[in-house]
Amino acid sequence: MTDLIYPMQDRYGACTHRVLNQPQALENYNPYQADKALQAAVKREGAGWAEPQIHEFGAVTGRADTIALGFQANAQKPQLKTHDRYGHRIDQIDFHPSYHTLMKASIEAGLHSSPWRQPKPGAHVARAAKYYLQTQVEAAHGCPITMTFAAIPALQHQPSLAAYWQDKITAYHYDPRNCPDVDKQGVTIGMAMTEKQGGSDVRQNTTRAYPVGSDARGELYELVGHKWFVSAPMCDAFLVLAQTEPGLTCFLVPRWRPDGSKNALQIQQLKDKMGNVANASSEVELRGALAWRVGEPGRGVRTIIEMVATTRYDCMIGSAAGMRQATAQAIHHASQRQAFGAKLSEQPLMQNLLADLALESEAAMTYMMRMARAMDNPDDEHERLLARIATAVGKYWICKRTPNHAYEAMEVIGGSGVMETHIMPRLYREAPVNAIWEGSGNVQCLDILRAIARQPAVLDAYFDELKGAAGNATFDAFVRGLKQQFNDRETLEYRARQVADSMALALQAALLIQHAPAAVADAFVGSRLQAGVGAYCGLNYGSLTTSADCRAIITRAAPHHA
Repeated sequence: MTDLIYPMQDRYGACTHRVLNQPQALENYNPYQADKALQAAVKREGAGWAEPQIHEFGAVTGRADTIALGFQANAQKPQLKTHDRYGHRIDQIDFHPSYHTLMKASIEAGLHSSPWRQPKPGAHVARAAKYYLQTQVEAAHGCPITMTFAAIPALQHQPSLAAYWQDKITAYHYDPRNCPDVDKQGVTIGMAMTEKQGGSDVRQNTTRAYPVGSDARGELYELVGHKWFVSAPMCDAFLVLAQTEPGLTCFLVPRWRPDGSKNALQIQQLKDKMGNVANASSEVELRGALAWRVGEPGRGVRTIIEMVATTRYDCMIGSAAGMRQATAQAIHHASQRQAFGAKLSEQPLMQNLLADLALESEAAMTYMMRMARAMDNPDDEHERLLARIATAVGKYWICKRTPNHAYEAMEVIGGSGVMETHIMPRLYREAPVNAIWEGSGNVQCLDILRAIARQPAVLDAYFDELKGAAGNATFDAFVRGLKQQFNDRETLEYRARQVADSMALALQAALLIQHAPAAVADAFVGSRLQAGVGAYCGLNYGSLTTSADCRAIITRAAPHHA
C-alpha cells in the first residue's frame, strides 16, 4: 500500500523519453544574410545600392511570426460568396487574415511595382531579390503581385488608359475591399486569357467584344463569354483577350463600372487546386462586362505578350525561391540530425546529395538574377535580345527542375518532411505550379524556336553571352555541340526540349564559371556538361563526381544557423 504515496506518472513510467536528435525549426534568422550567392548577385547585377533595404526585408521574412503566416494562409482555402444575404450579386472572396498580411507586406515593399514607380539602374534586380525572399515564406500570394507588376507594360499600349490606372497600380498601398476603384488608393490587376476549348492556344477563344462607345479613357466594349482560368479573381481589374472583327484583342475589364455599379464579371466557382492554395483561382462568366480596349484591334496577343513575358520571369523567381528554401531546409536538418554515429551532413552520400541540391539552387538563382539585369537595360540591344530568348529557356528549365528538387529535399528530412507541420509538403505541392502557369514546357520550347525564326539575332546574343566563360575545356566542347544542334532544322521542333535543356545548362554553367567559387562551378560543369549535349536527362540528384568539393558547396549554401 505504501506505493500509493508515489506520483502515478513515476510508478508507471508515463514520462517515456526526452526529445533528442530533432532539429529546431529554421526560423528567426535572416535569409538574405545567410545567402552568400544571393548577396554576390545583388552587387554584381547592379543593385548594391539596395542592400540595406534587402537586408532589412530579409530579416522580416526570416522571423517566426512571418513564417507562420505562410502556414496560416494555406491552412484555410479562400471562400467564394457569390451573393449577399439579400440576393445581390457580390462575387466576394474571403481569405484568412494572414493572406492579407502577406499581400500588404509585399505591396508595401514594392514587389508589385518598384521598377516602374522608382526606375533606376538595378531596380529589377533589387525587386527580384526581395521577391525571392518573400516567396520562400509563401508563394501563392505572389500571383496577384506578379500580375499587377506585369500589367504596366501592357497598359502602355493604351496611354489614355495607363494615365488613369498607373498611379493606383503602382501605389505602395494594399486595399483588399470589394469596392469601386475610385474609392481606393491602390489596386491590383489580374489576367484572363484561358478558355476551355483552347488552353494555351488563345486564338481558339470564343469570348466576343462588342463596341458600345468611348470615354476619356478610351474605346468601350462589352464582353460576352467565359474564362476557364482566372487567377486572383479578387483583383480590381483584369487584362482579358476577346474576339473583335479584326481578331483577338486585349481589353481591361474592371470589377466595378465607372458609375459604381457591379460589372457583369461573375465568378462561377473557385478551382480546387493541389497546390497554390492560398491564392484563389476561378472560372468566370462575362455577361456583357464593360471593358476598355488596350492596344490595336486584332493585336491582342502582341499587346499582352509583354505581360506574359514578365509573369514568366516571375515564375523563374518563384521556382528558384522554392529551390533555395528546400535546400536550406535540407541542409539545416542534416546538419543537426545524427544517424549511424555521425551527423547526416558529414556522411559522404548525404554530402553528395546536399551539394547537388545546392548546385541546382545557386544555378537557378544566378540565372534568374542575370535576367533581372537584362530587364534593367531594355535599351541595350544585347540585353533585349538575350532577355527575349533566355527568359523562355529559364522559365522552361528552372520551373521544370523544381518538383524533383523539392522531393529530394523532402526525402533528406524523412518522415517529418511529409507532415503538414513542416514547410516541405507545401513546397512540394507548389513546385509543379510554375512549370504549368504561363505556358507549360512545350509552349516555352516552341516560343524559343519562334523567337529564333522571327529574330535570328536572339540566338547570336545567346551565344555571345556564353563567350565570357570560354576557356573551360568541358564547357567549350559543350557549346560546340550545342551549336551543332541547330544545323538540322527539319527535326528541330521534335528535339526542342533537348535543345532547351542544353541551352539552359550552358548558360547556367557560363554564369557559374564567371561568378561562383571554383568548387561550385567545377562541380556543376563536371556533373551537368561532362557527358555532352543531350546526355543530361534529369539524372537523380546526388550523382556528383568524386572530385566535387561537397563540403565547400554545402557550407556556402547553409542557412545562418544550420
